[in-house]
Amino acid sequence: MKETKEQFSPRQVMNRPDFEFFHNTTTKPIDVGYHSHDFYEIYFFLSGKVSYVVEGKTYHLKYGDILLTNNRELHKPLITDGRTYDRFVVWVNPAYLHSLSCEGADLSLCFEASSKRHYNLLRPNSELLQTIRKLLERLESVNSQAVFGQAILQQAYLMELLVYVNMAYFHSEDAPGTDIVYNIKISEIIRYINDNLCGDLSLDTLSREFYVSKYHLSRQFKQYVGLTIHQYVMKKRLIAAKLLLLDGASVSDAYAGSGFGDFSNFLKVFKQEFGVSPKKFTELAKRSL
Repeated sequence: MKETKEQFSPRQVMNRPDFEFFHNTTTKPIDVGYHSHDFYEIYFFLSGKVSYVVEGKTYHLKYGDILLTNNRELHKPLITDGRTYDRFVVWVNPAYLHSLSCEGADLSLCFEASSKRHYNLLRPNSELLQTIRKLLERLESVNSQAVFGQAILQQAYLMELLVYVNMAYFHSEDAPGTDIVYNIKISEIIRYINDNLCGDLSLDTLSREFYVSKYHLSRQFKQYVGLTIHQYVMKKRLIAAKLLLLDGASVSDAYAGSGFGDFSNFLKVFKQEFGVSPKKFTELAKRSL
């Protein structure tokens, strides 16, 4: 695997079945839309003027900040021009991550726990920060050139990195209020949506459930999330359907288990979002195994 310091690529899918490493430096303006991944992501911020939106919370980043996202969370960076945007990024396949874990050391814990906590930012203490950065630099070095035992070193450094990132999560403190922007009510609604994807998530229903006017709810949701309620619900249902297909569910079961009320609409929006039909997606997923 040859991933070295490079300009940003819009690719949001993995080419490998295990993990991928990037050190991306961006000097020109880029616009990245809301997206999700089939994998877990570790994002280590180095420089630039960047805020990152994850599920309705906006994090104003500082050097050494780490963002963790799992395979169900919608996120996007907000990049201000004028400063070099530099970051390390590691993508890890959930199945591969599971294979690296052992009893008493579930390496996916930090990704899943941060999602449940609805807080994706880690700010390690100085000692952990230096350790994590050195491991990222070792990964970069071993990925950039063919060396004896390259694959073994890649896995060893990745496992060590994941251990220390989990340690950073365990030692993390509550959210620093000055560097995060969110709305408590909107965060509650996002949790409700994610817990009830197969239920009625219309604007009328959410308005009644949370005792807020439809106009006020629509305006604040768009302000903090960057999507309308309908857009957000559709994207989360599509993510749920995709993950069900990847787990081996049939197209009809993925449709039923993701909250869509109309099968023909499900087929249409799935292809619009992912570029292929659910059936074709399943075929391609099986080929990649």
